[in-house]
Amino acid sequence: MSAHEQMEHAEHVEHAAGINKKIALLIAVLALFLAFSETLGKSAQTEGISGNVEASNLWAFFQAKTIRRTVVLTAAESMKLVGNVGDDATKAAIQKQVDEWQKTAARYRSEPETHEGTAELAERAKEVEQARDKAIARYHSYEFASAAFQIAIVLASATIITGMMALAWISGLLGLAGLGCMALGLFAPELLHHLI
Repeated sequence: MSAHEQMEHAEHVEHAAGINKKIALLIAVLALFLAFSETLGKSAQTEGISGNVEASNLWAFFQAKTIRRTVVLTAAESMKLVGNVGDDATKAAIQKQVDEWQKTAARYRSEPETHEGTAELAERAKEVEQARDKAIARYHSYEFASAAFQIAIVLASATIITGMMALAWISGLLGLAGLGCMALGLFAPELLHHLI
């Protein structure tokens, strides 16, 4: 090999090394964003699962209160049917018990102080369901971002092996798409759900 050929070869190797360093940096940045996306995704997934459990608990409490209310109202109605029997003291005692059961049924329906009436429980459960749905939408956005980052890392790695710069460009575009999905997860999680 002549000195001129050696110089050209050295320049080519140096140029390739420079490109490989840039690709390695791209891979490192993509891996960093992948780690963020995975962490945010796990957090959103946990929040979604917790919200699902909380909503289920609230709806179970709602059902229990509804059953109690129905039982108390049924007892009050039954007692009204037999309320006309007996002396005045018995009738008064029966009416007092019917009134007490009706107050209890009304309290089971709405209890603003404790937020544990069926009306308040239903409202709380619906709010928790909305938060849960938002967390799940976030999770899906982060999962799409993670997939984009993973594919981008593979393509960038393939660029080093093949020397095909088009793969690096596609990798960069996928990285931007991953960032876009992460941004949607942070700022507009339901938007991606509506688009799919």
